[in-house]
Amino acid sequence: MDQEEQLLVERAKVDPDAFGVLYDRHLAGVYRYVYARLHNAAAAEDVTAEVFIKALRNISRYQARGRPFACWLYRIAANAVADHFRHEPESRELPEGLPDRDAQVETSAIRHLEVDDIWRLVARLPRQQRLAMRLRFGEDRSLKESAQIMGKSEPAVKLLIYRAVGRLRLETAHHARAPMPSALAVS
Repeated sequence: MDQEEQLLVERAKVDPDAFGVLYDRHLAGVYRYVYARLHNAAAAEDVTAEVFIKALRNISRYQARGRPFACWLYRIAANAVADHFRHEPESRELPEGLPDRDAQVETSAIRHLEVDDIWRLVARLPRQQRLAMRLRFGEDRSLKESAQIMGKSEPAVKLLIYRAVGRLRLETAHHARAPMPSALAVS
């Protein structure tokens, strides 16, 4: 964690305005993370609000441990998403804006299912590979941003992603005994 943010976090433990600065800095990223899992804007807004409420309530117990503050927020977000699915499993919907024509709807639905299958496999990856994949592809973050959030170098994150993709390819080939879903194809 950079020194400026570390000082801001320490101030936020006693100063709500400092927490407001942290909120402004991290709101968009946490929302993207949550939305990427829920595919529902209203639910993502509610869960994101819960994340920051929990963070505010527990900021006094936060300890950096050499990792960026964002890592702590994403852990809270992951738990909040899991709680959401535990309490409202029927809330997961297909993404908004699917095309109207039948052939396009079918193609979009198949693509959506392939992507869901891949994310289910990603959920079974080792923790660091899973986080790297979610930050880079689930939230569409740059390699640099992903590395900063994870507290790792860019080459280390790139290696985690490379290994994760390799595992995913093996998993899809092993379980399906069919061609790899097009969503995993490397272009």
